Amino acid sequence: MKIVTILGARPQFIKAGTVSREIAKYQEIEEIIVHTGQHYDANMSDIFFEEMQIPKPHYFLGIGGKSHGAMTGQMIEKIEEVVLKENPDWVMVYGDTNSTLAGAIVASKLHIKLAHIEAGLRSFNMKMPEEVNRILTDRVSNILFCPTDTAVENLKNEGFDTFDIKVVKSGDVMQDGAIFYKSLARQPKVEFSNDFILCTIHRAENTDSEDRLREIFEALSEIAKEKQVILPIHPRTKKIIEDLEIDVNSLTIIEPVGYLEMVWMIDNCSLVMTDSGGLQKEAFFFEKPCITLRDETEWVELVEHGFNILVGADKNRIERAYREYHFQYIF
Repeated sequence: MKIVTILGARPQFIKAGTVSREIAKYQEIEEIIVHTGQHYDANMSDIFFEEMQIPKPHYFLGIGGKSHGAMTGQMIEKIEEVVLKENPDWVMVYGDTNSTLAGAIVASKLHIKLAHIEAGLRSFNMKMPEEVNRILTDRVSNILFCPTDTAVENLKNEGFDTFDIKVVKSGDVMQDGAIFYKSLARQPKVEFSNDFILCTIHRAENTDSEDRLREIFEALSEIAKEKQVILPIHPRTKKIIEDLEIDVNSLTIIEPVGYLEMVWMIDNCSLVMTDSGGLQKEAFFFEKPCITLRDETEWVELVEHGFNILVGADKNRIERAYREYHFQYIF
């Protein structure tokens, strides 16, 4: 069996690492990894793949930094070339990026079986490009690997049990990865207090709205008067903050860190504040409470069971969640 795996961002490589390590145990399975280049990540050097024990990509397409349409169109063209050359039995995609959708379209047009890992997730916000990507990918797949019961239920509600598509509750490969990498985690070269908050902000719904961004940082600045707030900042977010002249002097702003350093910070912080989907889950895996700076989340189970609270970008709600939400009773 030959599988072509399509990846485009560092979180996808981390998820795929878990699966690829299992695939490598079977001599009868060959996996060809394609990196579209959707997200440029300076931390993804050769050392990244060696330290993370992830197979290096066989193909690098170098497609990134474009509009959704241009990016997805070029990916379809280049992925099709690779798939025609490799002639795989399966194409495998992860999550909800443009790379995921491009791989799904190529597989479906060439009548090659498609496997979607992290299927069935829904935020029910069709303004999010990720929501569109995941819905379309699910629909043209042959097998859907769902991380949770809710993901399976979402597919049933959309009629997938009437389609010729196999739905499997596989569990979450990110949890496998978190457990695997915890023993490899290392402390970043940053001065940490004994009690700190780990924060990340990168989603367009926040960074592309001046009002939302100002509210978030005003709240973080107030919280930072009481507890260290460490923010590994994405270059795009950093430039927007500088252009808007938003005051972040009370925060501990650091450069982006590698995944092993991020795992250390998750494991050692007292609270996570984020707009990242993946980090919400990792906080749960490491038994850390999470305040999510979004209006909705794909991981509704975490909210329903009190491990996570949604606060949007409202300054008062963010501060109130920090001061009043009784996270100490959760874990």
